[in-house]
Amino acid sequence: MNQWQRLVFSLLTVVALFVTGICGSAAAASKTLILATTTSTQDSGLLDILIPAFEKESGYFVKTIAVGSGQAMAMGEKGEADVLLVHSPDAEKKFMDKGAGVNRRLVMHNDFVIVGPAIDPAKIRGTKSSAEAFKKIATSGSLFLSRGDNSGTHAKEKGLWKGAGITADGQKWYQQTGLGMGQTLNVAAEKKGYTLTDRATYLALKKSLGLEILVEGDAKLLNIYHVIGVNQAKWPKVNAAGAKAFGDFMVGKKVQDVIGRFGVDKFGAPLFFPDAGKKPESLGL
Repeated sequence: MNQWQRLVFSLLTVVALFVTGICGSAAAASKTLILATTTSTQDSGLLDILIPAFEKESGYFVKTIAVGSGQAMAMGEKGEADVLLVHSPDAEKKFMDKGAGVNRRLVMHNDFVIVGPAIDPAKIRGTKSSAEAFKKIATSGSLFLSRGDNSGTHAKEKGLWKGAGITADGQKWYQQTGLGMGQTLNVAAEKKGYTLTDRATYLALKKSLGLEILVEGDAKLLNIYHVIGVNQAKWPKVNAAGAKAFGDFMVGKKVQDVIGRFGVDKFGAPLFFPDAGKKPESLGL
């Protein structure tokens, strides 16, 4: 092999390695799925069971980003996530109306509860109406901790204050943490205040909190989760195939059965109730 041939061979080798690297990177990217979801699905421990099962079954590697539902949808609107698992129905509808999402599917529900210290300074224990409970908290000036993070829980809380005819923002007794559900519960426990939480996260952390469920059962406290794919037509780099695979996985019978059993062994009751295939109107949507 002369010098010219060796030079050509070396150049071809470099090109081949470069192309192989690009293809390898593309293949790796196509098997990575970015899931933007709520802190409640993370803090409850549900994703610790479902994500490894999905990865094993599908071959995808899931990068989970647990934030509030509002932040998750903001990521979706920028094409920074492939699939969302969220619980803020009104905001989700706006997300879909913008064309940011595709294939929105009902997955499960649980409920919100109002928790607080056992001494219950606002005397809300057993109150049937969440609006009435909020009025008592405001009237008594008792400390209320809000997530204040544009999450699904925060959106629900703001709707409850509005329904009670109370402007909580700016009041001395109303404090926003800007944190996820688990951290906000810890702050409420430390300061002996009230907060609104999904039942699953509360039960998962109950032993370390010293907070009690004081108000529950109001129909307005229903907490509904959907899985939504981010629209690849708007953001070509979105992993649409992976998003569909994850959505199919979440609404499949095997996973729905897992969801229905999750928490029973530890708490004596499920933390979530499977809803795939149900009509939205059956849940008041």
